[in-house]
Amino acid sequence: MTKYPFLDLATINAQYADEIKAAVNRVIDSGRYIGGEEVSNLENNLSSLCNAPYAIGVSNGLDALRLIFRAYIELGFMKLGDEIIVPSNTYIASILAISDNGLVPRLVEPDIATYNLDSNLIEEAITPLTKGILTVHLYGRVAWDMKLVELAHKYNLKIVEDNAQAIGATALCDGLYGSNVTGALGDAGAFSFYPTKNIGALGDAGAVVTHDKELAEAIRALRNYGSDYQYHNLYAGLNCRLDPIQAAILNVKLPHLTEETQYRQEIADIYEHEISNNAVIKPLKREANEQVWHQYIVRVANRDKFRKYLSNNGVETAIHYPTPPHKQPCYKQFAHLHLPIAEKIANEVVSLPITRCTTPVDALEIAQIINQYIP
Repeated sequence: MTKYPFLDLATINAQYADEIKAAVNRVIDSGRYIGGEEVSNLENNLSSLCNAPYAIGVSNGLDALRLIFRAYIELGFMKLGDEIIVPSNTYIASILAISDNGLVPRLVEPDIATYNLDSNLIEEAITPLTKGILTVHLYGRVAWDMKLVELAHKYNLKIVEDNAQAIGATALCDGLYGSNVTGALGDAGAFSFYPTKNIGALGDAGAVVTHDKELAEAIRALRNYGSDYQYHNLYAGLNCRLDPIQAAILNVKLPHLTEETQYRQEIADIYEHEISNNAVIKPLKREANEQVWHQYIVRVANRDKFRKYLSNNGVETAIHYPTPPHKQPCYKQFAHLHLPIAEKIANEVVSLPITRCTTPVDALEIAQIINQYIP
């Protein structure tokens, strides 16, 4: 029996149920079911959150990334065959967005301590074809430092953020345009509001944030069949618009981001202070608000045994992610790459419960169960 569930979306969304129902009814009563006020409001809210002038609501997080790279191609900054540096330890969507646009992913190993892109390894991976860096704020931890900024300036590279898991996190140093909020650190940031995210919709939803007006205008057109005005198609675009019902739901939940983040940080702090089993490697302790804990990841040498032990004691866990991108069947061309850190992480990570389904008392009890684990 599962005493400590990993995630229960019904429980999480119950706290907003009345507001969500009112927001959905507001859209239904408006008669406007594509675009409209709710989408515009969400874009404005994201712009304010990130301290960036442009936000564009789109259909999901993958499409947000796809549209960014497509826009750079349409604007002439990138072309088919150009290379994008991307961490070897990431969810497959980061890689899909690159290859889907005819660009080439250049996989660079993460830092084993943070699980994020190791900026010290980037320069040796840069070639004359390199046009950008996709930094991924994995598990909710900021992947940003001055080394990244220096390389972008030195080699004239665009920095795109995969911010699907770190909404509201802040870097310890400013981004390219002065904001220190994830999603607005680089040239463009992609957001996902998949239901399991810290701020989740009740279906698919995403957004792009940028400081670049020309890029924003291109993405606005590309998401709507490439149309810059009705029946005029500037680009051979896509249909990647944000559903206004999902926008309305997100407008209900986004004002609660700070309290959601603080709750996750409280649970993470309990794990940090109470887990003392040397067989379990805890995440590197965060500084300030640079970790918003989309997931709380530990590493263990014998993962299957550890997870079975936790399951037998009522603790539900998950794995993010068991197979690194270069070992996926769809990317056979990368299977030969020697990426031992990404593979080690993929073989050892276990995600512990950290949402509002987990109370502080639950977290204390889970830590005690972990401390009694014998490898």
